[in-house]
Amino acid sequence: MTLLWTVAFFTTAIAQENRIPSKGFAVFSADGQFKPYEFTRHAVGDNDIEIRILYAGICHSDVHHVRQDWAKEQFPMVPGHEIAGRIVKVGKNVTKFKVGDLAGVGCMINSCGECEACKENREQYCSNVVYTYHSHDQFHDYEFTQGGYSNNIVLTEKFAVKIPDNAKLEKVAPLLCAGITTYSPIHAVGVKKGDKVGVAGFGGLGHMAVQYMVALGAQVTVFDITENKRADAKRLGAIRYVNVNNPEDLKGLDNTMSFIISTIPANYDPYMYIKMLKLDGQLCIVGLPATANTPSIRIDKFVWQGGRKVFGSQIGGIKETQEMLDYSVANNIYPEVEMIKADGATITDAYQKVLDGKVKFRYVIDMSTLK
Repeated sequence: MTLLWTVAFFTTAIAQENRIPSKGFAVFSADGQFKPYEFTRHAVGDNDIEIRILYAGICHSDVHHVRQDWAKEQFPMVPGHEIAGRIVKVGKNVTKFKVGDLAGVGCMINSCGECEACKENREQYCSNVVYTYHSHDQFHDYEFTQGGYSNNIVLTEKFAVKIPDNAKLEKVAPLLCAGITTYSPIHAVGVKKGDKVGVAGFGGLGHMAVQYMVALGAQVTVFDITENKRADAKRLGAIRYVNVNNPEDLKGLDNTMSFIISTIPANYDPYMYIKMLKLDGQLCIVGLPATANTPSIRIDKFVWQGGRKVFGSQIGGIKETQEMLDYSVANNIYPEVEMIKADGATITDAYQKVLDGKVKFRYVIDMSTLK
């Protein structure tokens, strides 16, 4: 017993000594002010890789976590689950990657691997999933995970995706969340050429959904609350733009669409979109408003609009994420991004602009500018 305790003690001590120094930008409270932060990540294990982060996207869900819109959070917090970079170290058992490869990381970095969801390659629904940040990693002494607004990240090779060498690397990071979040349900419902479909909310997720469904040959209608995105929707291939604050734009849309994806991160009327579905049409909800501002709908509405399906979708599994990335690069489908430098004040300002709806369509932090 004493020998076992001694071995465990020294194993733990060695692991602590081999922890990876990291630096980035964190918030220390829900005030949303980003400041420089130095911390460590767990050592590179036999099945792990270390990635030098080159680009990190800013997702609206990052803003929700920082502001504690969904639940109480733990601080300090380094957000970021849209990550693209280059591998600088691999564990001895790693076969998927080698040093120098490009790799991406999305919303999760591990799962149990044993439950039904994991066995079906839908790890995002595992009850023991470990998120890229704001999560307690059960595989590493329940340490608090920190995200991509930093210079590096360490994770199991199974939860990293390969980035093709010919990818537009500065635009890849948002695909790891915005891309897969929209790609997954679009392909699950089988959107095809000629389908009349809708995208509710034309932001970071919405503009990806438009591109995917246009590429499939669907007739896409975009819904938003302002006029200043009308030209962008047309440029990306939408056949119609609807300003939902303009009653004239909404006329004649009921019972016309086979599929609508809602990416809206604020309060809205879901029933308006359910009524637009044809018989057997489907509404998929991927946008998550703050808990205090979440939409509600009377249950009888589902009966009066029977024959339609409403469902939610959460990112995608690692296998599907790789499929999405390969498809996006092969078909030149990328987010439209605005690059910003790795600076606390700049990131803080970007968050406010996300809240004010002043970004088109995704901010990406150039982590190579981190000092």
